[in-house]
Amino acid sequence: MAYEFERKQRIAVLGGGPGGYEAALAGAQQGADVTLVERVGVGGSAVLTDVVPSKSLIATAEASNSIGEATDLGVQFFMRTDSGKPARPEVAINLTAVNKRLLAMARQQSEDMKATLMRAGVRLVQGHGRLDGTSGVIVSTADGESGTDFDRVDADTIVVSVGASPRILPSALPDGERILTWTQLYNLRAVPEHLIVVGSGVTGAEFASAYRALGAKVTLISSRDQVLPGEDADAAHVIENVFKRNGMVVLSKSRASSVERVGDGVVATLSDGRTVEGSHCLIAVGSVPNTAGIGLAEAGVQLNESGHIRVNRVARTSMPNVYAAGDCTTELPLASVASMMGRTAVFHAMGDAVNPIEIRNVAANIFTQPEIATVGWSQKQIEEGLMQGDIYKLPLASNPRAKMMGIKDGFVKLFARTGSGTVIGGVIVAPKASELIFPLALAVEHRLTVDDVAQAFPVYPSLTGSITDAARAMHVVL
Repeated sequence: MAYEFERKQRIAVLGGGPGGYEAALAGAQQGADVTLVERVGVGGSAVLTDVVPSKSLIATAEASNSIGEATDLGVQFFMRTDSGKPARPEVAINLTAVNKRLLAMARQQSEDMKATLMRAGVRLVQGHGRLDGTSGVIVSTADGESGTDFDRVDADTIVVSVGASPRILPSALPDGERILTWTQLYNLRAVPEHLIVVGSGVTGAEFASAYRALGAKVTLISSRDQVLPGEDADAAHVIENVFKRNGMVVLSKSRASSVERVGDGVVATLSDGRTVEGSHCLIAVGSVPNTAGIGLAEAGVQLNESGHIRVNRVARTSMPNVYAAGDCTTELPLASVASMMGRTAVFHAMGDAVNPIEIRNVAANIFTQPEIATVGWSQKQIEEGLMQGDIYKLPLASNPRAKMMGIKDGFVKLFARTGSGTVIGGVIVAPKASELIFPLALAVEHRLTVDDVAQAFPVYPSLTGSITDAARAMHVVL
C-alpha cells in the first residue's frame, strides 16, 4: 500500500523586523517550513537602530529630567565642599556610556529573538533577499573568500517585511558626524552643545525632547504652524508649550532649504534666508520604504507612488500568495501594527481564522515628555462630521495623584458616540501615557460605553481615576 504524505507549507519571510519575526514565529508554531531572510540581524532596524535604542535613550532623558524636577517635591541634592559648605551637584550625562548600554541592549534583544526563532524551528539566512517571481526568494550572501553566493528559497507563501529607512534630503546629506539621521545618533560621544532638529513630526519631537532633557541646547525647525502637525491639536499645544518652557527654540512655519557642515559645526539655511548655527543637526523628515530593487514590481506586487506596498486588511498584496507587513506597507508605521500584520498574514495564508485588522483601533504613543497616547477616532474627524461624537476633556491638574507627583501638564480626553455613549476614541497626555491608554484601547476594541468604563473601580489615588471621571461625566441618560 502506498502512503501519501502531505508536504509542509513553505513560507519565506523577507525581513526580520517585528512583522517578519512574528510571521516566522506564527508559521513555525502552525507547522510550516519557515525560512527568514534578514541582512542585519533579527529584529531589524526596529530593534537595532530605531525603537529599542531610541526609547532607551528617552528613558535616560526621563531619569535626568526627574532629578531636576525632584526639588518641586521637596527633594534636594547637595554635596559638601572642602570647607564643609553645601553645594548643589551638577547632573552629568555620560553619553558614551548611555549609547554603549542601549546598543548592547538592542543587540541582546536581537539575540533573544533569534534564539526564540531557532527554538521554534525557523531557518535563518543572513543576506540580501529579493523575490524570484511569486514562487521563491533569491538570497545573495557576501562571503569573504568566494565573493557573493546565491541561495534560492522556494516558497508557497512569501511575507515581505523589509521596513523603511530615514528619508535623505539632497541638500542636507548626512555625514554621520555632524549631520545625522536618527540611526546615526548613537555614535555621539557627548551630548551635543546645540542640536538643530529638522522636522517636527513624531521622530523629531521625540529626539528634541530627549536631548533637551539631557542638557543640549535644541532648536526645532517646524514647517507647520505647530509641532506634531498630524496629532491632536490640544496635545500638540501642550507639548509645544512644554518645549518652550524648558528652553527649546521652536521655529514654526520655517522650512530648512539646506544644512551644511561648517568647520566643527553646522549651518541650517531656512527658505526665507535666515540661518541657524549649531554643533549638530538631526534630519527627521520621514522615511522611505525599503522596497526598491527587491523584485516586487516584476512579481506583480502593486506599490503606491511612494513605493509602499498596497495591502488589504489581512496583509495580502495584489498577488494571492504574497503578503506584506510593517513600515514597507501602506498601513500605520508602528511596531505593534507590523507584528499584528505578520501574524495575520500567516494565519490567513494557512487557512486559520483571522480577524481583519482594524487600524482605527490601534493605540499609538509619542514618547515626548509628557507622552501623547491616542486611540480610535480623532477630534478633528468628529468635528469634520466623519463620525458623530461627543467630546469631553479633563485636565490632569485636577487629579489628586497628579498633584502628589507634581504633574502640571496633561489631560484625558474621551470621544463617545452621540446617543449610545459608545467609546470611539481618546487622547491622553501624561507621563507614561503609553501605559494609561490601554483601558481606552480595550473600550474601543470591545465597543464599551462610557457607563461601562465608569463602572470599573480605579485605584484611589491614581492617574487612571481621570479616565473613569471623564467617562462618568459623559453618562448617557436613558
